[in-house]
Amino acid sequence: MIGVTASCALAKENAHVIALADTRDKNKMLEFAAAAVLESAAEILAANAKDVAHCERGAQFADRLMLNESRLKDMAEGLEKLIELPNPIGEIAEEWTVPNGMRISKVRVPLGVIGIIYEARPNVTVDAIGLCIKTGNAIVLRGSKEAYSSNEALVAAVKARLRSGGYNPEFIQLIQDVSREGAETLMTCRDYVDVLIPRGSASLIRTVVEKSTVPVIETGAGNCHAYIEQTADIDKALDIVLNGKLRRPSVCNALESLLVDESAAKKFLPVILGALKEKGVEIVGCEKTRAVCPFVVPASEDDYAAEYLALKISVKVVRGVEEACEHINKYSTKHSEVIVTESKEAAEYFTSRIDSAAVYVNASTCFTDGFQFGFGAEMGISTQKLHARGPLGLKQLTSEKYVIRGNGQVRA
Repeated sequence: MIGVTASCALAKENAHVIALADTRDKNKMLEFAAAAVLESAAEILAANAKDVAHCERGAQFADRLMLNESRLKDMAEGLEKLIELPNPIGEIAEEWTVPNGMRISKVRVPLGVIGIIYEARPNVTVDAIGLCIKTGNAIVLRGSKEAYSSNEALVAAVKARLRSGGYNPEFIQLIQDVSREGAETLMTCRDYVDVLIPRGSASLIRTVVEKSTVPVIETGAGNCHAYIEQTADIDKALDIVLNGKLRRPSVCNALESLLVDESAAKKFLPVILGALKEKGVEIVGCEKTRAVCPFVVPASEDDYAAEYLALKISVKVVRGVEEACEHINKYSTKHSEVIVTESKEAAEYFTSRIDSAAVYVNASTCFTDGFQFGFGAEMGISTQKLHARGPLGLKQLTSEKYVIRGNGQVRA
């Protein structure tokens, strides 16, 4: 088994391969990677079946872990979408001339070696490889032990296809040591890894942020809220809430908390909560909610801060958009929030007051996704404010450098 530090060093040693690749070669690599996912489907699905069979972390975790033909096709399509997008490297973000005649350009460049620590989802493996190819970054992948066979099969397929196409694939490294100690070693590989991105549970992200000596881009847990304002269209509200909660309860952009305006609670709550109950959703709520819908279980303070990742939702009746915003900003993880309203004034108040990475008006929080935003794929959803916020697409995985062109100028 190759050690963690050795894998990181190998990625660093080969980082120039992808950093110096031109657009044609990057797109060819992406084409090869997409083909590899589909051509090696049988091997990948067999490895994934082994992971799923040994999964002991419940149905929601198993859903995040599972691959099938449709999900492999989506992964390949994500890589192909990246081919269509512009190569961000070398792009001149700004350019100007200073009084002494020097021409200064701010040019987009790769971050270097990106490490990613993630749980369950094998699709992250392919998304990360594709994004790093297009942005000229080397990549060190550290998935969870539950998904190791799947990740190993995916990485092996992509690297074999790149190698057969004449490219050195060693800028892609999969950490073989999936122990906690191995993860902590990666967090301290500052000599080889330029930035670390954790993607997974709140506890995983917190551990990486607290223990890493490598700079971290913090992706966040998703306690996402929907606020049904008094002027809301009930059909829109029902569709948005059901889609947000039921589409895939185990993902970070799923709806976890529902707020309803007090003046419309008797109108909206029986319809929306009744529909959720019919779908098997466990509902906890405040006393005002329970007065309208007695089948609702009392909510605790912890419920309002929870990311359930399951068929469960918290509900609170609030007095207007001001209280709704106060509640969301207090309990939110700063991921995605939506207001359902027909009032322009309420929408403007909500979008200006809510401090989250994605703020919606009359649309499902499920759209917080790199592919849906037109990024081709994403490395995660950043809920911090430095160095990037929201879906981490191509431009968010780059840095900048200044190139200064002179004609013999010297400083006095």
